[in-house]
Amino acid sequence: MLQQLKESARHGLAAGEMHAPARPDWTIDQGWSNYTSEEHAVWRTLFERQSKLLPGRACDEFIRGMQDLPIGPEQIPDFEQMSKVLRKRTGWEVVAVPGLVPDDVFFEHLANRRFPAGHFIRKPHELDYLEEPDVFHDVFGHVPMLVNPVIADYIQAYGEGGLRAKRLGVLEKLARVYWYTVEFGLVQQPDGLRIYGAGIASSASETRFAVEDDSPNRIRFELERVMQTRYRIDDFQETYFVLGHLDELLELAHIDFAPLYERLAGSPEYEAGTVLATDTVVTRGTGRYHAAKRPEAARGMA
Repeated sequence: MLQQLKESARHGLAAGEMHAPARPDWTIDQGWSNYTSEEHAVWRTLFERQSKLLPGRACDEFIRGMQDLPIGPEQIPDFEQMSKVLRKRTGWEVVAVPGLVPDDVFFEHLANRRFPAGHFIRKPHELDYLEEPDVFHDVFGHVPMLVNPVIADYIQAYGEGGLRAKRLGVLEKLARVYWYTVEFGLVQQPDGLRIYGAGIASSASETRFAVEDDSPNRIRFELERVMQTRYRIDDFQETYFVLGHLDELLELAHIDFAPLYERLAGSPEYEAGTVLATDTVVTRGTGRYHAAKRPEAARGMA
């Protein structure tokens, strides 16, 4: 149960021990005027660092989304101002939540084109890692891609699918699809591999690791393979799955997952770094980074 909670926590699928707010949909007022100068300064530090890293590493759609939104280094964005742009472009809006929310609440928001974003921002000593998604991860990492019609439709479909998967008791397999696309997905552009996943785009260290390091595997995205693959919540990913084009997500948005769940029941589960003979390998990783951190490696160095 603890591991399941950790796995869901990184992308908003668990409420932990948080008490429900007054509104049944868990939304709260962003309280933009309550942000302190220190909090705006943390946003500025994170924004400027990532903005320098993403050109040539993030996909074209992410860069265009950043350009089209009222988002900059000066201050934490106002959700309502962002929502005005999104409503006109793709019908989405950003709603503030206190942090992690229950599964059904999270999926219900997505299914209705509402993106639940944490309203708090990390502390200055937490710049490089925060397990619970904050306003920087949610807004900087996710919202630019919601300007894109393909991503907008895909995430809505994911919300609808999540409600069904929860009823069927197969949420873990669908969560892996979200993880390896919306959070940690790569896409092949004519000029090279690019980031579209928010978990990478909002992380300075993983931005470099995902597209440049020789350690991780980069494997062509295949739906059933992804649904059978565990992922890392405590460190960089050992494997990234690569789309040939973002339009492939439109196909996923219209798939009936019920037969897949039945077919995969009792099927093998693969560890995060596994490479199969049937995989289309874009880059076969050395595994160097994670191998050096395993307990047996640490004992050998002692």
